[in-house]
This record gives sequence, structure tokens and C-alpha cells, in this order.
Amino acid sequence: MNVILFDDSAHESLLPLTFTRPVAQVRVGILTIAEKWAKWLNSEVSYQTADYLSQKFPVKTVQVNIFINGSVCPDEFLAEAIEKLAVGEALLANDVIVAVKTTAGNLDITELSPYKPVSFSQTISRVIYPEDIFRMNDAELKKDFALLTKGRSSANLSSTNILIGDEIFVEEGAEADCSTFNTRMGPVYLGKNSQVWEGCHIRGSFALCNDSQVKMGAKIYSGTTIGPYCRVGGEINNAVIFGYSSKGHEGYLGNSVLGEWCNIGADSNNSNLKNNYAEVRLWDYKKGVFRKTGLQFCGLIMADHSKCAINTMFNTGTVVGVSANIFGAGFPRNFIPDFSWGGAHGFEVYGLNKMFDTTTRVFERRNKVLDETEKQLLTKVFELTESYRRF
Repeated sequence: MNVILFDDSAHESLLPLTFTRPVAQVRVGILTIAEKWAKWLNSEVSYQTADYLSQKFPVKTVQVNIFINGSVCPDEFLAEAIEKLAVGEALLANDVIVAVKTTAGNLDITELSPYKPVSFSQTISRVIYPEDIFRMNDAELKKDFALLTKGRSSANLSSTNILIGDEIFVEEGAEADCSTFNTRMGPVYLGKNSQVWEGCHIRGSFALCNDSQVKMGAKIYSGTTIGPYCRVGGEINNAVIFGYSSKGHEGYLGNSVLGEWCNIGADSNNSNLKNNYAEVRLWDYKKGVFRKTGLQFCGLIMADHSKCAINTMFNTGTVVGVSANIFGAGFPRNFIPDFSWGGAHGFEVYGLNKMFDTTTRVFERRNKVLDETEKQLLTKVFELTESYRRF
């Protein structure tokens, strides 16, 4: 089975998180959407995405291909329905194209007239807006926990910890000491080679992915996922960090999403509730206005490569674009454009060469190289977002 995960309109509505990735590379639960499909269908996956992303995320076609909507999260019923599709059939959930099975000669799935429609009557879980990621994270984390641990035995948890409930899974090489884990509200997953340092209090549902660390004294609440190669501390509630990012010190992060290669300075905080308890709005790149979310609790959305200095304060419902660098006293604006440099006192353009110098050093700390593919991708994002930087 050759699975191709395609981007639909969600690629625009999920900006700025999807400026640097296909939709299926979004992490929600323990796994990315792509990793979920790969496990459910026991198949490698590739991507049909924006042209400028295709060099980093190429598409692979064979004689018969199954295109799956990259914004849709799988479950057993959906996986079964897709496996039953015949060539020339399209699986639809209401008006949403979920999957199409086609031959190599027909790779256009935007026009459905050549395909026989097959209706999927059950509810689908779909990530459309950035806030959907933390809103859906508890449910998706529980699904991923069941998927990853089925038929497997957990490694031992040190007896120095206090365990409330028994729904915990410890992967090989994970370490935790002198901390408390409460699994009554949801499972706790400790990924391979992860570490929970002394004195942490963690309440499930919670996932700590491979090679990540929770620093001493952290307080972490339900619905939180820390992606791979991260380091976190302080207080975190219902937040998703994609990977390779750090929030290593005191400060609050709640009802929020951080991309990759982000860094949150010490004692930085975000508000997740307005003083008047009103509905939170988020900047919408596609519409060019602040969009109603229907949520009372909504914090910070920060795209890849963005960073803030110590004691930064983010208003409720702040969107930070790709590669912004935020510092200074006061609350910065609720929408901080991509490649911005500054804070409440004002912003200027964060030039590409300056950004590349910093990113090179950041990558070196993780034994990675900022190659030409990554530079070209970021250059394109810089060009795509130029109109927002009218400082």
C-alpha cells in the first residue's frame, strides 16, 4: 500500500504552523498525523503539499496510490474503510474528501467526478485550526497511547516515584525519579530515553516523547504533549510542543502550541483567559483578520524557529509567526509576524542572514546541519510573509 498524505484547505487555516510543514506533520496526541497513519496502515507515507515544501517532503507514487487527507486523524473504523477502497473510489465524510484510491496516471484528486463516491457515516477527527491541536490533544493522546502500547509490556518505573493509578507506559531507556504521576484522568507515556527529573508533578493525559527532559520541580497538567528532543520546566497545561524546542525554566504555558526549534525565556508567561472572560480571537492568515475561536481558554500559538527573551508576557490568543525574536518589557501585539525582531516597543525585520546565523548555531547544538533545502524553504516563507511586516 502506497499512502500519500495530501494537503487541503487546512494547510492555509493552520498557518503559521504549516508554513514549514505539510499538515500531516502536525503533532497531536503522542504522534504526528503522518506517524499515526503509518502505524494504522502499516505503510510508509509521503506527501502532496505546497511546491516549496516538496523538496523536503517529497511525494512518492507507484502504480496504485491511496491519497489520504492529511488533516484527518485515523481510527480503526477509518483505517478499515480505507483498506476496503477499490481503485477509482473516493471516501467522503459529508463534504470532506477523506481518501481516494487511484492509479499513477491520475494524481489529481481535487476533481471528484472520475471517482465513485463511498460515504463514511461516522464522525471524523480533523485538525483545521491551530487551536484544534491543544483542544483535541487529550483525546488523541489516549488513542495514540492505546495504539503504541497494545500487546507490549512497559519498562519498570523507579520505586522512588509515586504512581496514582496504573495507566503508565515507560519505554526503554526512560528515567524518572522522585516524582508523582497521576493517571486517573488519563495515561502517562514516557518515550525512549526521556527523563523526568526529581520533584516533578505530572497529571495525565501526558506524553513525553523520545530524548526529551522534564526539569526539576515542573508541574504539568492534563492534555500535554512534549515532542522529541525538548526540555521543559515550570508550569504547563494542555499544551503541545512539536519537538526540538525548549521551555526550560519557570513560567506558565497553557492552552498553547509551540512548533519546532522554539525557545521560551525564563519566567515568560502566556495568558490563556481574558480578563473579561470573553471569547478568544486568533489571527487568521487566510482571512487577514482576527477569527473567533469559540474558546474561552486559548493561549499562545508559536511557529517554528521563534524565540522570546526572559520575562516575556504574551496576551491571551497571541499568534507568533515563523522565526520571530521577541524581547523587552510590556505585552507585545497579539499577532507577531514572521521574521519579526522586537517587542512592545516596536518591531523591525529579522533578516534572513541574521536568522540563518542563529539557526546554524541552534542546529549544531542538536548535531544537525542547516542545509540548502532548509534555507530555501525558509527563504520562501520569508517571501510569502513579506506583506505582514509593515513596521
